[in-house]
Amino acid sequence: MPTDTLAPWWTEFRNQMPVARNWAYLDHAAVAPLSEPARAAMCQWAEDITTEGDVCWRRWSRRVQEVRILGAKLVGAAEAELALVRNTTEGITLVAECFPWQAGDNVVTFAGEFPSNLYPWMNLARRGVEIRRVPTELGRVNLDDVAAACDRRTRIVAVSWVGYATGWRNDLDRLAEIAHASGALLFVDAIQGLGVFPLDVRTTRLDFFAADGHKWLLGPEGAGLLFIRTEHLERLAPLGVGWNSVVHAGQYDNSELILRTDAARYEGGSYNVAGLVALGASLKLLASFGAEPISQRVLTITDLACERLREIGAVVVSHRDLAHASSIVAFELPGKDAHELLRRCHDQKVTVRVRAGRLRISPHAYNNEEDIERLVAALR
Repeated sequence: MPTDTLAPWWTEFRNQMPVARNWAYLDHAAVAPLSEPARAAMCQWAEDITTEGDVCWRRWSRRVQEVRILGAKLVGAAEAELALVRNTTEGITLVAECFPWQAGDNVVTFAGEFPSNLYPWMNLARRGVEIRRVPTELGRVNLDDVAAACDRRTRIVAVSWVGYATGWRNDLDRLAEIAHASGALLFVDAIQGLGVFPLDVRTTRLDFFAADGHKWLLGPEGAGLLFIRTEHLERLAPLGVGWNSVVHAGQYDNSELILRTDAARYEGGSYNVAGLVALGASLKLLASFGAEPISQRVLTITDLACERLREIGAVVVSHRDLAHASSIVAFELPGKDAHELLRRCHDQKVTVRVRAGRLRISPHAYNNEEDIERLVAALR
């Protein structure tokens, strides 16, 4: 992290986010703007592939593999435990379809989950798998209800780290204990937490997670990460097997089907090189500041937002206790139409979102007090 005492470190972060020159951008829970390093990486790739064609393929292939290394460092995983995927849905679907289900098995999840962490599990009904949805209140989950929903036929507990609608941040350590106590595994949709909150899979014993890079990781759409704990690699059947799934990838005249022994076996074919190298550039940027400082800054700026919103009469519905607060804040202005307020904010170059009839803001660590004041002024 920078040690410049003349300016807070998030000022340097802000300097790497060109969007801040034009917008008070408070919508990272939807689609984040690219960082300057990500933009530069994509442009460099485009220039190379345009002027050199596949002559530069090896150079960019190495850059793609660096993303796996950076992702592993971010979460304390082994490189062999990370697959590079196109999006969160692809990662969830891979686990859902490859798991060795038997009729009568069940999946425990939450009511109100984002569709990506619901439909792939619901789609298993054709294989006789039951989906159990634990009730929530404004995104809040009672963990006793989760434990009660699990039984000896529960195979996976599938949850979001952070709820997309109101920002409730789940206790992954406790959820892992609950799942494992019933003999089940824990799958985490990590897209709304990865990049702003620390995660170490060596101590937080989740079994799988998936996260696209286009939110808090500040990458483009179409490039993400899938974590599969080593002991589960052989449990998941191969899916989407292609030239890149085998130990002799690139030896096209060798037709033996000898799968890789790591998570890369699920990558199949060619990569989204431009997207992945851009994601890698943003991962480097985030690593330079550190996960703990980023999470502390995000909680500080969202606390400020809640304070200022309440001062103008807003009702904040997100839970803000330290254990469950996140970078997402949902609120209402009584008597005001959320969609009209959204249009007003956009007219003032303040990006917000409407979810479940409420306004939702989702600042990153580079957002500052001025951004919050622009939000308040637009809402007034």
